[in-house]
Amino acid sequence: MRVGIGLGSNVGDRSAELAKARGWLRGFDPGAKFSSEVETEPVDCLPGSPSFLNQVAEIVWGGRIGGLLDQTQNYERSRGRRTLRLRNEPRRMDLDLLYAGDMKMRTSRLELPHPRMGQRRFVMELLAEICPERRIAGLPGTVGETACWLRGQRGM
Repeated sequence: MRVGIGLGSNVGDRSAELAKARGWLRGFDPGAKFSSEVETEPVDCLPGSPSFLNQVAEIVWGGRIGGLLDQTQNYERSRGRRTLRLRNEPRRMDLDLLYAGDMKMRTSRLELPHPRMGQRRFVMELLAEICPERRIAGLPGTVGETACWLRGQRGM
């Protein structure tokens, strides 16, 4: 199944962190697709948090989605993310599963599709670069159509 992943970094050499994460994701899918990188202001983060460098990826995943969540969380920890932390504190790498095929799920660990992705212009615009015709459960149109609609709204 095709899985969308949001990548973000707001600590250290953000571009190098994204490059490392791209290489890591290519280990699962050598044909992974990646958007450009964009700098964004932190959303729902601690006051004074530095800006993020964000990117999205789409990979093909053949295993359980919980297994991919475990892998992404292990990778975040390998890049210095603490297990016990404040919500949305600054971090070298944040990996968010955005969607997994047509799957809808809500557990204590994961909600798919990501509950706020359709409200975040930077996520939808970056996804529109790599899969504008993709339809994601819960969004009224394609990724490209949603990105266009959000462009008419305020904020990122």
